[in-house]
Amino acid sequence: MSEAAFTPRIFSGIQPSGGLTLGNYLGAIKRFVAEQGKMETIYCIVDQHAITATLPEPGTLRRNTRELAAGYIASGIDPEQSILFNQSQVAEHAQLGWIFNCVARMGWMQRMTQWKDKAGKNSQNASLGLFAYPALMAADILLYHATHVPVGEDQKQHVELTRDIAAKFNHDYGVAFFPLAEPVIEGVATRVMSLRDGSKKMSKSDPSDMSRINMTDDADAIATKIRKAKTDPDALPSEAAGLEGRSEARNLVNIYAALSDRDVDSVLRDVGGKAFSEFKPMLSDLAVEKLAPISSEMARLMQQPDEIDAILSRGADRARAIAAPILARTYEIVGMVR
Repeated sequence: MSEAAFTPRIFSGIQPSGGLTLGNYLGAIKRFVAEQGKMETIYCIVDQHAITATLPEPGTLRRNTRELAAGYIASGIDPEQSILFNQSQVAEHAQLGWIFNCVARMGWMQRMTQWKDKAGKNSQNASLGLFAYPALMAADILLYHATHVPVGEDQKQHVELTRDIAAKFNHDYGVAFFPLAEPVIEGVATRVMSLRDGSKKMSKSDPSDMSRINMTDDADAIATKIRKAKTDPDALPSEAAGLEGRSEARNLVNIYAALSDRDVDSVLRDVGGKAFSEFKPMLSDLAVEKLAPISSEMARLMQQPDEIDAILSRGADRARAIAAPILARTYEIVGMVR
């Protein structure tokens, strides 16, 4: 079985579960924007994944899908340069997902950390979709022969499963058809933490709105949340080693570094020795400068749902042009008559 050459291509997706946060922006979307122009980029709103745990109200799912699309575009994703679409418009995702359900093994799925975390002790009442969604995620990636997948640490295991599925398919059928996609994990703020508890990831599901910065927050809200963010009484250190054991301090410095496109050591050389009463206004000013234009453009786009829908529809057409031949060849390899 000879090695195949694959076009370098990035694929990544975010669930439209509502309430886009600074964590989504710094951990994913900002990185997506930076990848444009380096290779082909495909960014998907994975709305089929959004129904695996609970079935959201239809109007809510539609709104969340449009809000996420608006967040992508307002942050700098160019729908002419990148392919931007929502998953359910391209039926090939579900079709390839079924084949991968049959390639993947039960033991692989049972080892998935997120399955254990989300299902917990209530696994008998969890949906089959929640259990099997890593196979659909593999289909999302391999349907485009993606070679690189930007993810956070919490999703790395699923990209590794994608590689296992691709390798097993290739081995079982004696082909070199699917690439072994590489997880791309980089950046100082790929995991943004809660403003109220530096040990927990910033989350839209946290009951306290003060724990997060929403991408729809205005300048006053951003400033208030940063001013009230939990810290410790010590001054900032002059080097990264001094942040050890100071999770809240590390989180705020990481956010500043990510927003300013600098590394942590560079930031600390400038702010080392400062009290948080000095640093927080600096962070607040920077956050407002970077995020307020995004919030404003998101608000404009959300008033134009037809514009968003048209962008997603065009993106789906472009995505399908890549996906359909790959699915057709997959069916041929498997032996399905079409």
